[in-house]
Amino acid sequence: MTFHYNNTTFGYICFLNVTHFCINKKHEKQTQMKNWTTADIPQTNSGLAIITGSTEGIGYEDALALASAGWNVTLTGRNPKKGAESTARIKQVNPIAKVSFEQIDLADLSSIKSFASRMISKGRAIDLLINNAGVMTPPKRLETVDGFELQFGTNHIGHFALTAQLLPLLRKSREGRVVTVSSVANREGAINFDDLQSKSAYAPGKAYSQSKLANLMFAIELQRQSEKHGWGITSIAAHPGVSRTNLLITGAGRWSVAGMARTFLPFLFQPSAQGALPTLYAATSPDARGGAYYGPDRLMETRGFPAVSKIPAQAENADDSLKLWEISKALAKVEF
Repeated sequence: MTFHYNNTTFGYICFLNVTHFCINKKHEKQTQMKNWTTADIPQTNSGLAIITGSTEGIGYEDALALASAGWNVTLTGRNPKKGAESTARIKQVNPIAKVSFEQIDLADLSSIKSFASRMISKGRAIDLLINNAGVMTPPKRLETVDGFELQFGTNHIGHFALTAQLLPLLRKSREGRVVTVSSVANREGAINFDDLQSKSAYAPGKAYSQSKLANLMFAIELQRQSEKHGWGITSIAAHPGVSRTNLLITGAGRWSVAGMARTFLPFLFQPSAQGALPTLYAATSPDARGGAYYGPDRLMETRGFPAVSKIPAQAENADDSLKLWEISKALAKVEF
């Protein structure tokens, strides 16, 4: 039997073959990531990791997992008492854990500068920075020490300033990596360049979503800037899905709709240790890609194991990301 086909048919057959190959490779990658857990973290004996907001919740789980894998971990937060308690808890689990605490207030640029100066004076390369700390939906508009809307100022500007000031130490590492934690709430967000500080109208959820979208855009743009300038830094974004932490209660309040759901419907929220997995995957997996975004793989990315997450349209807009980058440099009074 003889088969006859024209160029179009041949092209279509080639397309099917290439598509089949790509699908197989995609499936292979997804299979490799499937059900990734802390047991998959490569063991190390020397890396230094700094984690913001790590005295509880997702950040604490990150610190515990990394310390258990042999990392030197510096927990950071505003409260030294909580810091001491958290480091003690980790050492109870793992007596040989290499953990310490440093105070920092991400709602205060002077505190960020002081922390960075202390780190630089020590001179040690930073192998991993996890920008995890966050403020969520305070009912009334509040401001940072420097006059920024609290959520935008803490979640985005604070981490932007911190990363810039720690860049020399990140560049000293052979494989410096920055992981910035966003949120599924970024899907509802939009960067309002005309009112970044929500002065004309403040809506808690809208301001939070904007700040978490800014986190994602920063992570992606940091990767672009690293590639452009040859910094050798890998920047990755992650989000924890919907997890059981105190962020809702300390932000929106226990008696907000979200706070009551967290208190009375705990089965809707995955454990914080599970929510930490996408961040830990982004932080440690050799397969995690610079400029990528990872989150849970189930129920619209609200729970599950690490997988590639959907990036909102504005975060894919390179012009908007660069514009936000330049504005953020001016607001944070830093240079990269």
